[in-house]
Amino acid sequence: MPEAPSENLARLARAHGVATEYWDWRGNHVTVGTDTIRSVLAALDVDAADEPSAERALADKELEGWRRVLPPVIVMRESWTPWVPVHVPEGDSIEARITLEDSAIRDLTVMDPSEIREVDGLPTSESTIELPGDLPLGYHSLQVSYGAGSVATATVIVTPERLVLPAALEHDRAWGLAAQLYSVRSERSWGLGDAADLAELGTWAVRQGADFVLINPVHAAEPVSPMEPSPYLPTTRRFVNPLYIRVEEVPELGYLSAAQHQLVEWHSDDARRLNKLDHLDRDGSWQSKQAALRMIFRTESTHRRRRDLESFVEREGQPLIDFATWCAITADRGGEWPDWPEELRDPRSDAVAAERDRLSDEVDFYCWMQWIVQSQFLDAQRELRSAGMSVGVIQDLAVGVHARGADTWALGDVLAQGMSVGAPPDDYNQLGQDWSQPPWRPDRLAETGYQAYRDLLRTSLRMSGGLRVDHILGLFRLWWVPEGKKPLEGTYVRYDHEAMVGILALEAHRAGAVVIGEDLGTTEDWVRDYLSDRGVFGTSVLWFERTDDGGPKPPETYRTLAMASVTTHDLPPTAGYLQGEHIKVRHELGLLTRPLEEEMKVDDAQREAVLAELRSRGLLRPGTSVDDQVDALHKFLTWSPSKLLSVSVNDLAGDVRTINQPGTDEEYPNWRLPMSGPDRTPTSLDDLMVSRRAKRLIRAVTRRGDR
Repeated sequence: MPEAPSENLARLARAHGVATEYWDWRGNHVTVGTDTIRSVLAALDVDAADEPSAERALADKELEGWRRVLPPVIVMRESWTPWVPVHVPEGDSIEARITLEDSAIRDLTVMDPSEIREVDGLPTSESTIELPGDLPLGYHSLQVSYGAGSVATATVIVTPERLVLPAALEHDRAWGLAAQLYSVRSERSWGLGDAADLAELGTWAVRQGADFVLINPVHAAEPVSPMEPSPYLPTTRRFVNPLYIRVEEVPELGYLSAAQHQLVEWHSDDARRLNKLDHLDRDGSWQSKQAALRMIFRTESTHRRRRDLESFVEREGQPLIDFATWCAITADRGGEWPDWPEELRDPRSDAVAAERDRLSDEVDFYCWMQWIVQSQFLDAQRELRSAGMSVGVIQDLAVGVHARGADTWALGDVLAQGMSVGAPPDDYNQLGQDWSQPPWRPDRLAETGYQAYRDLLRTSLRMSGGLRVDHILGLFRLWWVPEGKKPLEGTYVRYDHEAMVGILALEAHRAGAVVIGEDLGTTEDWVRDYLSDRGVFGTSVLWFERTDDGGPKPPETYRTLAMASVTTHDLPPTAGYLQGEHIKVRHELGLLTRPLEEEMKVDDAQREAVLAELRSRGLLRPGTSVDDQVDALHKFLTWSPSKLLSVSVNDLAGDVRTINQPGTDEEYPNWRLPMSGPDRTPTSLDDLMVSRRAKRLIRAVTRRGDR
């Protein structure tokens, strides 16, 4: 048993949002060990190494607000009238104003001091400002002038009370496809599915009645081999992976010479041979694609295209320059940035500026590729909307980033060092999970006005009609695992969910987008209600929707504001799940904590309970095939009131293999498997669009009124 924290350490932890106890997935009360609490506090720059240190840190925390003239950020909903505390030396006069996003200025009233306290030997008064309830949505700046010319500022963020449904969903429901885009390869792909394949898949799907295509995160990976295969472990969440560029659709291709065109064709032929492989080869695809893109980058361009590029670079600002600089240095030097010379580890150093100048052509190349890839995704979204989709592309936002990637270099201490995000043990991952991603520091997010968070939301929302937030529970609390400890030795750290969800709602409102929160797993009861109240969709996966006695929940009782699906990318496709693929794989990898026979017995009972429900409703006859069962399960979901229904592209293909097995790294080919048929051999997008199996499953979904 871990050592329980002292009273002072527990109070200090709670003051910083660090949990000292929690309830696990089996309903057991767990006390977090002292070592874990001290490690997490240290990552927040709080010294609690011993009792005297903890006492001093607790005293500092209690005075923290009084030492600030203003809070660093105030997040409010429209029509709210919050009181903002102002702390200045006793006797100082105070004037306050707010500068709105459109540069309009409004004077504010400061109330007389309500309390005086001695802070660090100086008598300090606390006054308050009531912010008006008619502030417009957006990002504003509160300024307080006091004393002899001193000024303090704070960011004021006004968020929507609730996201409204798109008109098409107000009185109806919609279905769409879910795809791991890189795995959906057409005959024209360069070894991986790309933005053009997305447009092709979507324009085919809309003719079948689909209203959206949900894709995996397309965040950028490192620019050199070996490229990280997991889309949920990117090097940055702000920028996009240029692997998704369709080379033939870059406009400047038309200006190449005949000889250069021939070279592009050679690279294309090399890359298309990768389409036949049983496993995806990201490095091979990138090698061919990068070579072709470099030729196009160096060719001539039109004035209007150059102006568009310049506008893009100006809009993206310093974060784009930082990312491109990191890419250029990484490609030039190799290795990971913590292993670079010390002077290159700070993006604001003179040494980095000198490297940026030396590698200026490379920096420009990486900026140019961001312009191209984001433009192609934006074009795909426009095509799908023009074709008739009410939502179009739904982008996926990963939980975090690689511990030694571009964001950890550029964002500095906004991310917690020595910590990794993960998940405590649950039914499907009984040893817990460590995702090898540094978490946001809640204190630094607030101090920076959530700027980095705002930026990454805008990038995804600019290219889509919706955003799926992976592990949206992380906007409330995240499971922090100290470096060197097992996942089950972590603890929860709380975030300001009013700010995190509010900013998400604000950015989605401005983009006219829907937001789907992946709210599976262990959570507090009130969280799902809170998200629903803010207009955020939840996630309902058929296999996880159970009654208190463990039986299948009737679909009529599902949430209305939710995206329902039979499966998810952390489970096998439906045909594989029905055949126990998830049990077999976890057993082979040693991930089960119960004997195989016991695990199979439990799984068989749960699966049979669902199939029995289908038979009782007339959806299945005894002895039907796996394909019939897949269709019936999706038909079952059409009886739910959920506004969105998602169908996996892998289910359309009859695939059986797990896309990703949580709790593994190299032990299983996570994220490396192409879309395949029931025989486990790759199948193309072209074949899928004429597949009888796919059309039959789509009919099961679209004939939702039949009972």
